[in-house]
Amino acid sequence: MADTDNSSVQQSELDAIRIVLVNTSHTGNIGSAARAMKTMGLKHFYLVDPVSPPDGKSHALAAGATDILGNAIIVDTLEEAIADCGLVVGTSARSRTLSWPMLDSRECGAKFIEEAPKHPVALVFGRESSGLSNDELQQCHYHVCIDANPEYSSLNLAAAVQTLCYEIRMHYLAKQRAPYAQNTATENEYPLAKELENFYEHFESTFLQAGFVRAKHPGAIMSKVRRMFNRTRLESQELAILRGVLSSVDKALNNAQSNSEETPSKHDGK
Repeated sequence: MADTDNSSVQQSELDAIRIVLVNTSHTGNIGSAARAMKTMGLKHFYLVDPVSPPDGKSHALAAGATDILGNAIIVDTLEEAIADCGLVVGTSARSRTLSWPMLDSRECGAKFIEEAPKHPVALVFGRESSGLSNDELQQCHYHVCIDANPEYSSLNLAAAVQTLCYEIRMHYLAKQRAPYAQNTATENEYPLAKELENFYEHFESTFLQAGFVRAKHPGAIMSKVRRMFNRTRLESQELAILRGVLSSVDKALNNAQSNSEETPSKHDGK
């Protein structure tokens, strides 16, 4: 009975994992990615603004994974695809101007199986030619880099999906084969991606009013703010505290502005 219960719990972990492709150019890659997912037991597939929707070539390359392809959810923005996710990992090379918390492929697999029982988790892949934009990468908690041969590190999209889905499955199986092992999943609860976006918008609004963030160049500060909080991995309670702090600052700024408007000038009446 214990093994059966554990198997049920473990399956729910795979069910919480979604694969997200952003602005894919070639429909064949969409089908190949669906096939790579199914071989590793994953089924939730999101397509963000594909250049063309899945077509006959997609279905041909999906082979026996046409069910994954047929159930794919197509959305306009990455924000829509990850709004309800508590963990988002974006694929990236290491050479970025703005460094971000990094995982290797094995760490990524472990992280997904650790957090999947708590909330949906997303693994995000970028364009075939240029990957994810910096703006998209900043919506991720971590970046993952596949440690391929540095002299020839080029992986096509489906191969990258296959590699990372394999690592997820290996950690899933390792946990499934140790049903009596202590559950190492953290007890901390993390905010969803949409809640973090709301926090960043609130932060920017408050500090624009305070003069800390420059209206003409908010990104200069906000990129670093995002990196800082993603690196520390805010918990839900910590996020609530910070939102309360921002609300208090908003109130103080509004009161100061009201008092300034109500206080008569010493020259009034003269």
